[in-house]
Amino acid sequence: MFSRIFGNNKSKHESKAGFKTLHKLTETLAMLEKKERVLQRKASEEMEKAKEFTRTKNKKAAIQSLKRKKLFEHQIEQLGNFQLRIHDQMIMLEGAKATSQTVEALKTGAAEMRSIQRTLNVKNVDKTMEEINEQTENTRLMQEALGAPFGVASDIDEDELEAELEELESAGLEEELEERLIQPAKNGPTIRPRILTTGKPSSSATCKPFVKGNHQNDKNDGDDDGLEELVELQRAMAL
Repeated sequence: MFSRIFGNNKSKHESKAGFKTLHKLTETLAMLEKKERVLQRKASEEMEKAKEFTRTKNKKAAIQSLKRKKLFEHQIEQLGNFQLRIHDQMIMLEGAKATSQTVEALKTGAAEMRSIQRTLNVKNVDKTMEEINEQTENTRLMQEALGAPFGVASDIDEDELEAELEELESAGLEEELEERLIQPAKNGPTIRPRILTTGKPSSSATCKPFVKGNHQNDKNDGDDDGLEELVELQRAMAL
């Protein structure tokens, strides 16, 4: 595991070898550039000599200087090609190194995935889910057990309570209705018009109001009527 994370000795050795190769190529490139600068200086010197010989009419010496300049320029061109090859090699090596590091990282990831999958497979996942479901069901049963009534409360019949509640509501309505019927009787008899007629109706017939204290018989009749109405209402409620 630690070799996958931190790298093994082989990968470290390969990394050091790649670094040494790049360092060697860099040193070679620097050496070629230095030689190129020297040859360019020599070519420039031969060009100045050729010009000087030309002014002094020394044609043979001028031609020799130009020949040496051409040789230097040819070497400079070769050094330029060498440098180009070195640059190309360095770029290719950098790319190969990046590719190698990428492949190594992918291998490490694949090995880690295999290690994880060896301990975590479908059976283990199913077993874990079954345990979770079992624990969830146990928790639900415990909550139901804690919320269930016990002792005297467990023996109470909900249907009996509903029936008793309906009886109380009916009794309350009856008491309220009786109160409404009895209240007018306490306040006194109601004044009602009473028509007194003798024989055939005539224009002399008059209407006399029924007033408390006017006639004793009328008072008794009014009380009897009120009692009869109360009895009839009670009978209707009993039905």
